[in-house]
Amino acid sequence: MRGVFPAIITPFKNGEIDFEGLEKNINFLIENGVSGIVAVGTTGESPTLSHEEHKKVIEKAVEIVDGRVTVIAGAGSNSTAEAVELSQFAEDVGADAVLSITPYYNKPTQEGLKKHFGTIAESINLPIILYNVPSRTAVNLEPSTVKYLAEEYSNITAIKEANPNLSQVSEIIRECNITVLSGNDELTLPIIALGGKGVISVVANIVPKEFVEMVDYALKGEFDKAREIHYKLYPLMKAMFIETNPIPIKTAMNMLGMPSGELRLPLCKMKEENKKKLEEVLKNLGLLK
Repeated sequence: MRGVFPAIITPFKNGEIDFEGLEKNINFLIENGVSGIVAVGTTGESPTLSHEEHKKVIEKAVEIVDGRVTVIAGAGSNSTAEAVELSQFAEDVGADAVLSITPYYNKPTQEGLKKHFGTIAESINLPIILYNVPSRTAVNLEPSTVKYLAEEYSNITAIKEANPNLSQVSEIIRECNITVLSGNDELTLPIIALGGKGVISVVANIVPKEFVEMVDYALKGEFDKAREIHYKLYPLMKAMFIETNPIPIKTAMNMLGMPSGELRLPLCKMKEENKKKLEEVLKNLGLLK
């Protein structure tokens, strides 16, 4: 797990998944040098996909990629049994790894998290990427818990860390034998400087080439060049979160003529004033005329 892994959107057309659009988006990303893709994460609107749709997107993504890059399947849930089912399905259809979020809403203890992820790890042979995003789940995966999981389960190999606390990132990298991937685009560069190996990215859906260049420079220790790209893309990284993800990225992709389509409720169209801000950022970067 090293490099840029865009968390791909799920394009819709007339309320249904646009699989032709999905293929176009995936091929665009691969052609621009990404290390892999993450299908059916939060950016892919996993909360509003049916289980059948969720599985179909994973299966179709594996088919489209056809071994060219790594396919990471979003397979998390706040039900351990459901997470096991999705993870086993991902393994059966040929995904390369699974992304497993901390259970949301029911707020398990750290002991509960150990048992949750341990149960998933014992159910499959695929590498597992833990996903820590306290802002969405209301629970933080503590470094001591990450250390325990990495030591106890050989297939828990990485963590997508979306807690913006860089002190916690430092502790995980220092204490745990696990690969750290940034879960926040704007923190990718500092996390790599601390020892991280890449990013699961939202903004890379539309600027994959530039983001790959930035990460490649950073991983080679060429931080002056990486920093230049970071600050160039920084306004876009911030604009991706002026409303709840994936509202801004899907709006941007529609503006750029990329397959995206509508959002599913309870997500809805971006406010006009925010849409104008996003449009201005895209114009300033030369992405939109």
